[in-house]
Amino acid sequence: MTLSRWLLLGAVIFTFLAWASAFVVIRGVGPYLDGGPLALGRLAIGTLALGIAVLLARRWVWPTKREWAQLVIVGVAWFGAYNVALNTAEQTLDAGTAAMIVGIGPILIALGAGVFLGEGIPKWLSIGAAVAFAGVVLIGVGTMLAQGGAHPLDLVGALLALVAAVTYAIGVIAQKPVTRHIPAIQATFLACAIGLVVCLPFSGLLASQLAVAPASAWWGTLYLGVVPTALAFTTWAYALGRMPAGQLGIASYLSPPLATVMGFLAFQEIPHPLALAGGVICLIGVAVSRRKPRVLVPA
Repeated sequence: MTLSRWLLLGAVIFTFLAWASAFVVIRGVGPYLDGGPLALGRLAIGTLALGIAVLLARRWVWPTKREWAQLVIVGVAWFGAYNVALNTAEQTLDAGTAAMIVGIGPILIALGAGVFLGEGIPKWLSIGAAVAFAGVVLIGVGTMLAQGGAHPLDLVGALLALVAAVTYAIGVIAQKPVTRHIPAIQATFLACAIGLVVCLPFSGLLASQLAVAPASAWWGTLYLGVVPTALAFTTWAYALGRMPAGQLGIASYLSPPLATVMGFLAFQEIPHPLALAGGVICLIGVAVSRRKPRVLVPA
């Protein structure tokens, strides 16, 4: 395997390990910071770290008008809306369940890449998408049953995690064309800065909640800003510029099982059996979506 292939593999593995850990850290910081303030704190630290990296790189490619529009979509949808929705969802969902619901994002990415990026929508991808969606529905039912009945906050949490999956897919599809021209570190910095601007209305809440939060919440926010945001989004952009969006999105199904294991180790949280079954069905949907049609070879 060539050096470039090793670098690509390393970037993919690091990205999904970091993102899996983010589900657990968000869950830990959740009791002290609401979804919006946590998103703002994370993006502020991420923007600062990425800005320093861009200055050190000393390479700047000025985006075209079309690329600016795509970066705005990435910043608003993925860095802004996604973070707020996911952080708020994990106020009531365990890390593993949230990761499994967000895990429908790769199917949406593959479908969107087929429509908007010309990667095609094979028959098995459509079937896999339907199977994965059924899994998400099962996860939602298991989440509502986790506390013994129809707990409204659990349903809201599941819906917010689904919103996070949709905005994640929108961000990836908009980001793919940008990575063909803009360096990964610069594209990540600009999108993160745009997301930061979107979350500025939460400034007052962030200041008041941090003032009474323990040190663990400060360290958790710092970790989220540096590792899953500044570093992992950059390695993601690096990989996205070298792989089809649908293929890379499918690889992100590594995150839900990792987040479930990490959540158990950190908080002894075990998703409801129906939610676990839904997660398995989602993975089956992914496997089905990657099936290749048989090609008949003439005699």
